[in-house]
Amino acid sequence: MDDPLVPRLRAAGCVYAEEEASLLRAAAEGSPDPGALERMVAERVAGRPLEVVVGWAELAGTRVVVTPGVFVPRRRSAVLVRAAEARLRPGATVVDLCCGTGAVGAALLARRPDLVVHAADLDPVAVACARLNLPDGPEGPRVHRGDLWAAVPERLRGAVDVAVANAPYVPTAALATLPPEARLHEPRAALDGGDDGLVLHRRLLAEAHRWLRPGGALVVEVGAGQVGTVLALAREAGLRAAVERDDDVDGIAVVATLPRPATGLDQSGPQV
Repeated sequence: MDDPLVPRLRAAGCVYAEEEASLLRAAAEGSPDPGALERMVAERVAGRPLEVVVGWAELAGTRVVVTPGVFVPRRRSAVLVRAAEARLRPGATVVDLCCGTGAVGAALLARRPDLVVHAADLDPVAVACARLNLPDGPEGPRVHRGDLWAAVPERLRGAVDVAVANAPYVPTAALATLPPEARLHEPRAALDGGDDGLVLHRRLLAEAHRWLRPGGALVVEVGAGQVGTVLALAREAGLRAAVERDDDVDGIAVVATLPRPATGLDQSGPQV
């Protein structure tokens, strides 16, 4: 029997109406509110992101809590998880900047419970949500409020193995082209990357050398048309730069690595 929710969702522009109907029904099951399903469907039809309506999203196989007013994790950010995981040593220190829900840090921690994970965001609503997904660990609070690197605990200066950042990279002029569920229900600060979309990327890359350990990497998500510029910015900051692509999720990241100090006679001085 056809689900009567499907035509309503499809009429509202939901491309995957059948899947969304199943998710909404599952989310409403067990609720003490008999009107929970209808309320949730009405919110979705009105344009609220599905992830906010059901209260969760999945990134790279890890489910995270999503609260109203927070940037919703995109599937393409799995490229950050993959690129970061490939560069981790046992017990590595990871920092998730512009963390939003903390989804990238949570996905890495789910794969590697040995990691020391910290996350940071300037938005207090995002910080509160990220703390649900990254509760305090043995080393204390994992989620910090502040502006980019300034939020990272000072003790981590020069000791970060991998930093990941899904900083906003939509150019200001392109915000009007975003789907209404993003424009109307997500914070503008999590979407607006400035004139060319790379205002925060410049700051992240310029300060990376102060926080990364030698051989450590900053992994930043970018749009397809921004790759060349971000590679150049990384190299200008004294970092080695490479591109990571995940075609399965249509994700692109630039990996900027802090070179290790040179070794040899020129480093150790004259031999006696």
